[in-house]
Amino acid sequence: QVQLVESGGGLVQAGGSLRLSCAASGRTFRSYAMGWFRQAPGKEREFVAAIGWSGGTTVYADSVKGRFTLSRENAKNTVYLQMNSLKPEDTAVYYCAADTLASSVVSGRVGSWGQGTQVTVSS
Repeated sequence: QVQLVESGGGLVQAGGSLRLSCAASGRTFRSYAMGWFRQAPGKEREFVAAIGWSGGTTVYADSVKGRFTLSRENAKNTVYLQMNSLKPEDTAVYYCAADTLASSVVSGRVGSWGQGTQVTVSS
């Protein structure tokens, strides 16, 4: 397993942008598929995006497709979630996830979770 630490959350107006980062510990980072989930108050945690170990394959939830971009920099053990055109409904705690199986990352049944970072979008 890897240890994950998210950063970059905050308060932004609707239409604005934020970039979340997830830094992972360990020398095997490039072996892990990575992903982001979010959980709004009173709602279940939901899938946002995932990326394969090489960065060549990405998958997005329909609700963020075209607005969010997930990338990774294996040399820095970090993944980035660039969020543009933010909407109030994007408000949630965002969690980074990692697993050696990409299918596990998409399903949320992963071996590693970060502690979460709050994103608040005001209208």
